[in-house]
Amino acid sequence: MHFGLSETQQMIVDTVRRFVETEIYPHEAAVEKSGQVPAELGQEIKRKCLELGFFAANLPEEVGGGGLGHLDFTLLERELGRGSQALTVFFGRPSGILMACEGEQRERYLLPAARGEKFDALAMTEPDAGSDVRGMKCAAREDGGDWVVNGSKHFISHADIADFVIVFIATGEEETARGPKKRITCFLVDRGTPGFEIRPGYASVSHRGYHNCILSFDNCRLPKTQVLGEVHRGFDIANQWLYGTRLTVAAMCVGRARRAFELALPYAAERRQFGQPIGRFQGISFKLADMVTEIDAADWLTLAAAWRLDEDLPANREIASAKLYASETLARVTDEAIQIFGGMGLMDDLPLERFWRDARVERIWDGTSEIQRHIISRDLLRPLGC
Repeated sequence: MHFGLSETQQMIVDTVRRFVETEIYPHEAAVEKSGQVPAELGQEIKRKCLELGFFAANLPEEVGGGGLGHLDFTLLERELGRGSQALTVFFGRPSGILMACEGEQRERYLLPAARGEKFDALAMTEPDAGSDVRGMKCAAREDGGDWVVNGSKHFISHADIADFVIVFIATGEEETARGPKKRITCFLVDRGTPGFEIRPGYASVSHRGYHNCILSFDNCRLPKTQVLGEVHRGFDIANQWLYGTRLTVAAMCVGRARRAFELALPYAAERRQFGQPIGRFQGISFKLADMVTEIDAADWLTLAAAWRLDEDLPANREIASAKLYASETLARVTDEAIQIFGGMGLMDDLPLERFWRDARVERIWDGTSEIQRHIISRDLLRPLGC
């Protein structure tokens, strides 16, 4: 592994960071106060991203994407993590799961998503099925060649701006040695489909303006052409594409932690108490030492996991480790940054209190810290027959 960035990788980092600083930072405070991103602003961010040539950078060039490898794309996501998620969502990164589209689906979903003509959202979580995905109750039954769906999903990120949703739905059961197990199928569902409703979700303290939504299905009829992949094989698609989202969370946590540190460091050198900069006191200087050490460690864990994907090496445990450590590092770093600033750290004059609140959800979504520890421990123990 080469630890330095190539010229192209440095260009990606510099370009995306400059974009975030000039196009995202100036709007963060307004979005934080209103809890909304004006539609015209979202479209403007998308347009500028398209002009840069970075829209759909995660998709292959043959479908109109940027064709970035996992490591290059992780560097991009790390820089986007420095900005408000409510705004950076418009820096388009369609779900890689759309690469499973075939035939007409490519023209209706994959290619428009790569061109920025349509936005997608991903729906799996339900009120009674979070970490236990197999416990989902939203179900579909076959009827005359179609599928009729009933049930609901919640905590569906940015579904309010999506033109279609990639939804995982129970389509039957199979008997296993451990008892009945749900069969899961993936569907493509257009906004406006009869019987399908996207409703506002819950008010969250994390990532204001980046909304979660509730999806309701009431005898929603979907033709078989809306099945993504094979019937009952939804987890095959999920396992192929979704674990990469954990890497994205890790990368964005690293970027946000680095931004918090970059606020705390100069403040510690400038703020004076008892006749000297507070950075000269071990109580502060040691915090800075721990913060940067943890950020660097999270960064290397994340980049190493991405590198393994590019090398076609097993990376499930490494990705889980990166997501676990980076999300928990972000929590510690933002907390310590506020401690360094003292009372001012909790005021909305600074973005630190926002980073602190935003950090909390990172240990929950895309697999809780407990789930990541389960993945890691199973990978270690299964070869030993445990």
